[in-house]
Amino acid sequence: MLRELVAASHFMSMEQLPGAVATHAADAGLHDAVIYMVDLQQTVLRLLTGKGEDAGQDPGPETAELKVEGTIAGRAFQTVEPVTGQVFDDGTCQYWLPILDGSERMGVIRVTIRKDDDRAKDDAEYLAGLVALMIVSKGPYSDSLSRLVRTRDMTVSAEMQWRLLPPMTFANDQVVISAALEPAYRLGGDTFDYALAGATVHLGIFDAMGHDTTAGLTSSLAIAACRNARLQGADLVETGQTIERVLLEQDAGARFVTAVLMELDLRSGILSWITHGHPQPVVIRGGRWVTTLDCRPGTPLGTGLGVVPELCAEQLQPGDRILLYSDGIVEARDPDKREFGMQRFVDFIVKRAADGLPVPETLRRLVHSILEHHEGRLDDDATVLILEWHGPSAPAKDPAKT
Repeated sequence: MLRELVAASHFMSMEQLPGAVATHAADAGLHDAVIYMVDLQQTVLRLLTGKGEDAGQDPGPETAELKVEGTIAGRAFQTVEPVTGQVFDDGTCQYWLPILDGSERMGVIRVTIRKDDDRAKDDAEYLAGLVALMIVSKGPYSDSLSRLVRTRDMTVSAEMQWRLLPPMTFANDQVVISAALEPAYRLGGDTFDYALAGATVHLGIFDAMGHDTTAGLTSSLAIAACRNARLQGADLVETGQTIERVLLEQDAGARFVTAVLMELDLRSGILSWITHGHPQPVVIRGGRWVTTLDCRPGTPLGTGLGVVPELCAEQLQPGDRILLYSDGIVEARDPDKREFGMQRFVDFIVKRAADGLPVPETLRRLVHSILEHHEGRLDDDATVLILEWHGPSAPAKDPAKT
C-alpha cells in the first residue's frame, strides 16, 4: 500500500489524492478512507475531496464539516491519539487518527477496520503518516487546499504573513516550538520566525506598527532581513542592526517593528536574547511563573534612534517553558473594557500544562479563550510563541504529544 502510494504520488495533484488514498488503502484492508483538514483557526475539520475548480468526485454521504469540539474526529485531533468511533454489527469500526506533519496537526483520517485487528491499526498509522507527507508536498501549489482550510476571506496583509510563516509547531526530543496568531484572516503586523542550525535554535517575534497592508509589508521585510543576517552568521545584536538598516533604507523611519530575538543552545540550555521595545518574555518552571526575562531594551527597529540593546542570557532547566507574546494577547478587552491581562494569560498556560495538554492544543484553547473574551473579534494582532526545552538528552517519547 505505502509503496504504491509513494509511486503514484509523484504525478498526483491534491484533487487526485483522496481517491488514490482510498483506493490503495482499501486494497490493504483499510476501507472507506476519508481525510479531514483543520481550518486556520482550528475550530472545524473539513472533508478533503477530489473536487477542485475543474473536476472532482462526489464526496457521497460523508459529512463535509465536523467541529473540533465535541466530536470523535475532534478528539483524535486534540489528543493526538487514535480514537475508535462507531462500531458496526459485523465487528468493524471507524478508526480516527491524527494527520501530523512532524508534530504539527493538519487534520484527521478515518478508516473502517475490524475492531480487534491490531495489525490494521498499525497500518492505519503508517497511512496517516504518509498522507501527511503527501499533503505537505502538494499543498504549496494547491489553491483547492488553501480554500478548504479557510472559513472566510483573507486580507492581503494576512495572505503575506501566512505564506512566510514557518510551520506552527516543531518538536524533537529536546525542544518544542509552537505558535498561534489571531485574527487569522486579518493579520496586520504580527509575525514570528524560528529555525534550527545544529544545536542552536533561533527564534524571533515581531510586531510592526499599524494594522494594515503596510504593517504586513514592514514585518515581512523584517523577517526577510532577520533570516538573511542569520544565514550569514550574524549574532543577535548584529541581526537587529541589519533589520534596522533594511527598514530605514525602505521607509526612513516612518514604520517600525518591535521584536525579541533569541538563541537557545540545546546542549547547555543557555538562552540568549535581546529586545527592541517588545514585551518581555516569561519563564514557566515547575508549573509556576518564576521570572520575566528583563533585559535593557534597544529602541524599536526602524526608528533610527540607534539605542543598542543589552545581550542577556539565562540558564534554563529541563521542562522550562518560555512565553513570547505580542501586546494584543494581554491587552484584548471585553465589552466592559477589562483586559485579558498578563496574569490570566500565564495562569491559562500553567493550568493547561497541569492538565497534560500538548503545547499546540494549549495554544489553540488559549486563542479561543482570548477571542471569547473579546466577543470573537480582536482590534489588534495577538501572537504567542512557546519554547519548551526538554534538556540536552531527554528520554525518548513522542514529541507530538508534548
